[in-house]
Amino acid sequence: MKPTEIQDLIKFVAKSGVSEVEIENKDFKITIKTPPHKKGKFLVEAQAEAQPQMVAAPMQAMPVQAAPVAAAPTAPTAETPAASASSDDDSKYIAIKSPMIGTFYRKPSPDKDNFVNVGDDISSDTVVAMIEAMKLFNEIEAEITGKIVKILVDDGSPVEYDQPLFLVDPS
Repeated sequence: MKPTEIQDLIKFVAKSGVSEVEIENKDFKITIKTPPHKKGKFLVEAQAEAQPQMVAAPMQAMPVQAAPVAAAPTAPTAETPAASASSDDDSKYIAIKSPMIGTFYRKPSPDKDNFVNVGDDISSDTVVAMIEAMKLFNEIEAEITGKIVKILVDDGSPVEYDQPLFLVDPS
């Protein structure tokens, strides 16, 4: 496994909220553990049959690479004030939020129509989107009645837990 692949794996583990991941191959075994309540810190154990020192040496650089992952959540926070400043009247709307981390999809499949569009009336049991998490597709229901006024996430974008997806006018 290349060092860049290991870095990508660490970034994925940090974003997913999983506390431990273990991958074993015929040539190596890698375990990534995040201690409870310590974001951005990782314990990486690696074992390779041929040369354990060569695999362990790049691991020392991994916690340094984890710093951008900790900085990544600040980017949406930086966009949030700009979005709220441009639309002060959004406070009368109710947000449909993501119940999980995953990839947001507006369609059940690429060749189908969107679940909902701006202006559509929805009820509490209307499926508004789908979120893929670990190869499982989860339908997201509105849980409120109203009219879609704004779609906040692009199709195919990664979403975080409790991230607003849609704005709904309940009136």
